[in-house]
Amino acid sequence: MILAQNIHKSYGKLLVLKGVDLEIGRGEVVSIVGKSGAGKSTLLHILGTLDQADKGSLLINGEDVSKLSARKLAAFRNSNIGFVFQFHHLLPEFTALENVFIPALIGRQPETESRKRAEELLDYLGLSGRLTHKPSQLSGGEQQRVAVARSLMNRPAIVFADEPSGNLDSASSQELHQLLFDLRRDFKQTFVIVTHNKELAAMSDRTLEMKDGRLA
Repeated sequence: MILAQNIHKSYGKLLVLKGVDLEIGRGEVVSIVGKSGAGKSTLLHILGTLDQADKGSLLINGEDVSKLSARKLAAFRNSNIGFVFQFHHLLPEFTALENVFIPALIGRQPETESRKRAEELLDYLGLSGRLTHKPSQLSGGEQQRVAVARSLMNRPAIVFADEPSGNLDSASSQELHQLLFDLRRDFKQTFVIVTHNKELAAMSDRTLEMKDGRLA
């Protein structure tokens, strides 16, 4: 699913990634751990095509993304990659249902079909009674489940999660962690997760540790 080779990234004189090699298979749940400043989020952003490496190659689902134009890369990201962040980034003026199917509208998919899939995802995530609620009317755990549903809207090849439970209480964190593995079981979904949560890392198929810009 992912093949990254010799990934380097600098910001000015600060060398953040120092030659990262990484291979992730379809349907794997992989956690990336490490101290703050080790380069975890930078690596995640590059793997998710939100940022570009200074050096190295990256293949996602067989596609060499480094060769894509900005427009084609945006289209590839929309149809192949989902994101879940620590802070939900839901649009406050839209309902839960509308927040979920926005990626499909960006991808110019039919609204009727997109709305139906969004309803199915929210039902799967236990939110069938919250379709018309706006983010301010939802708990933190519910908001994060809406964000997970949004990440799955376009049937992505891979979902990247950056501290997905970092802003949740203990009970909501446990529910979210179990949800990710339910999604892998039911949909063969691939996840790459940056986390400080030891419980989530222990549940993963593999845990990779970042140290000083490299995978230990």
